Amino acid sequence: MGVGAECTKITNQAMDGTLDLSQSLEARLNIINCTPKDVKRFIKANPPQSRLTPGIVQFIKALKVRGITVYLLSGGFREILLPIAAYLDIPPENVFANRMLWQWDDETMEPTKLVGFDTSEPTSRNQGKPEAIMQIRDQFPYNSVVMIGDGVTDLEAVQVTGGADLFIGYGGVVVREKVKREADWFVTDWAVLQASLKKYKVAMTGSGAWACAAVTLCSANVAPENKLDLFQEQIQMWTYEEQIDGKNLTDIINETHENPKYLPGTLLGDNVVANPDLVSTVADADVIIMCAPHQFVRGICKQLAGKVKPGAIAVSLIKGMRVRSDAPQLISQMVTRSLGIDCSVLMGANIASGIAAKELSEATIGYNNIDHGRLLQKLFQREYFGITLVRDVAGAEMCGTLKNIVALAAGMVDGLGLGANTKAAIIRKGLDEMRRFSQALYPSISDGTFLESCGMADLIATCYGGRNRLAAMEYTKCFCGLPPWRRSMADNRDNCAWYWAAENLEIYPERL
Repeated sequence: MGVGAECTKITNQAMDGTLDLSQSLEARLNIINCTPKDVKRFIKANPPQSRLTPGIVQFIKALKVRGITVYLLSGGFREILLPIAAYLDIPPENVFANRMLWQWDDETMEPTKLVGFDTSEPTSRNQGKPEAIMQIRDQFPYNSVVMIGDGVTDLEAVQVTGGADLFIGYGGVVVREKVKREADWFVTDWAVLQASLKKYKVAMTGSGAWACAAVTLCSANVAPENKLDLFQEQIQMWTYEEQIDGKNLTDIINETHENPKYLPGTLLGDNVVANPDLVSTVADADVIIMCAPHQFVRGICKQLAGKVKPGAIAVSLIKGMRVRSDAPQLISQMVTRSLGIDCSVLMGANIASGIAAKELSEATIGYNNIDHGRLLQKLFQREYFGITLVRDVAGAEMCGTLKNIVALAAGMVDGLGLGANTKAAIIRKGLDEMRRFSQALYPSISDGTFLESCGMADLIATCYGGRNRLAAMEYTKCFCGLPPWRRSMADNRDNCAWYWAAENLEIYPERL
């Protein structure tokens, strides 16, 4: 508006603490003496990106992707700051700034003349920013609040009980000695702050078809070109060592970035490293993905007990359960009990070949901790792979455990040459029995979980395209014990419905 130098001088006096904030606001308004048209012209001539320091956009994106809520507290004017907030994806309700007061024309009913500012806004006076933070904390009980700023009024935020917990001084525009001297941390580059944010290390335990398909999702999301900046780039994948044409499978994967035995023709990602040693694979991992055949999980947990990083989390992609003499145990329960860490689950209509081909698919993450659920959603979700969150670990996991048993029945229907009516009846009845059986074991399971991808969608996909359906269909056609083709399918680690059916039959009469 042509008075920038004069306003900057007064602003600096307020930020240095040599001029009362309310007096500085009044002085600036007297100098500006603008109309609404002047404000609109200024915003048009000075778009948000031209008013931001380098690196702040990336830094705020990095905060938001971590689930950190960002507020804008400023002694400036709301009318000027709202376009910047919108550019940074900060909602208007998270902006604390001063409001201009206007005189309205009686005939046009439009604002015409600037007459002052709203003194009820906390940012209009000294000690106002800690007051604004108190208001925020009253509404949202955050564990910690960090204030970043370059002025004395920003520094005040940490000097009052109930204000910020930490103050970071920023000197990328101007260095004020008092702020630099008294800040808990002082930086001059947003990149320094961004580099200090935690990046999660991801490890995959398993290298079968589904593990390889899943790791393609993760490897793409952690790659630098996606600018997620939330995870470390490299993913260690524990791979059971086998010989393929005289070479170690791990060497083949690390050279070609493919698994020729379990998911041939699919690039896993240049940042996926096959590792034959289980313990070193998960060493220092923040996120451990469990994706091995369910009958091996107990042995895996025994090897990892006491060797995982404190505070790590796990997510199980395994469909199955452990049957004990006293009670069944879900894989997520086994992981939590053995490793002492929270374990979510990812279940859904996820046939490995379809995921590898980037076919439109979806999954459900069952979580105990919503922050963990959101983190895992960012790790797995792609434009072709949608994820919904449900606070029902047991429900989602039971769906994944039981649906393959129903798929056996669907395969028998196909083997008998029966039609769509019969198969539909089997699927509907199967879903109902899945629900009743699951809730008999775990009464807290929600009915709605069975309508998610982990329930109905996974059941339909498995009953039409799953490997277990195919096995049951061929078995029914042959109508004999274990012909050669059946033995080969039983040897395949991915074909587990026969185990699950036998295990669940041990529980069924006692529970229903």
